[in-house]
Order: sequence, then structure tokens, then C-alpha cells
Amino acid sequence: MSAQFIYTMRKLTRFYPPDREVLKDINLSFYPGAKIGVLGANGAGKSSLLKVMAGKDDGFTGEARLTPGFSVGMLEQEPHLDEGKDVKGNVMDGVAEVAGLLEAYDACLAKYADPDADYEKIGEEQARLEAEIAAKGANDLD
Repeated sequence: MSAQFIYTMRKLTRFYPPDREVLKDINLSFYPGAKIGVLGANGAGKSSLLKVMAGKDDGFTGEARLTPGFSVGMLEQEPHLDEGKDVKGNVMDGVAEVAGLLEAYDACLAKYADPDADYEKIGEEQARLEAEIAAKGANDLD
């Protein structure tokens, strides 16, 4: 059995107008669980490479493909923060989707307390939410 790459780039090139080439014919692939480091001089294209990988930049030629069912997370070098909020408030904004899943899961479990509830339907909802929570690593949100 051959291992499947979760992310692949083939012959990826990125220009910035008018003619600044920061990435040229990049080829790379990652296996599941890979840990990467990106090193280089200022202006070498590190941030550009990571933005392409995170799907935040589509101004390139070549191929950049993430295997369906996986996601790429990226912490911006200069994150856009709400200055009206404290650190925790900004972090909570960043995890709102995952926190919403956990709240939906808690609400789902609370439905079991109703003696007239459709337990089969609740069980299906619970299984769906558990799968989403596991896929997003939401159990590690603390």
C-alpha cells in the first residue's frame, strides 16, 4: 500500500507585479502528520508559500492541491485583531466555529433528558457532531 500525500504542489510559480518572481517551479508533497519548517531570507517567499498552502492566495500558476477531508490552518504573521477586545476575546473569535460545534454537541446531549425525544435521531446528530469535532480537533480546544 502506498502512502497518500495530503498536500501537493507541482510547478507552482508566484509573481508580484510588475515582474517580481518570488516562487519558481516549486514541487513539494506532505504525508499526513508531517511537521514542516519554512526558512529563508526576507523576501524569499516564505509567507507567499504558506498563503498559497492555506488557500489565501490564488494568484499563482501551477498546481496546489489539498486532499479532500483535510484542512490547512495558518496563523497570520500580522493577524487582524479587534482592538476593542482583550486577548481572550480575539482568541474566541478565532475559534468561534469550533466552539459552536461544542455548544451544539452539549445541546444535543441535553435532548436525551426529554423522555419523549426521538433517541435514534438524537444519536445520529450526536454521531455527526462527534465526527466533526474529531475532524477539527475540537476536543483539544482548551
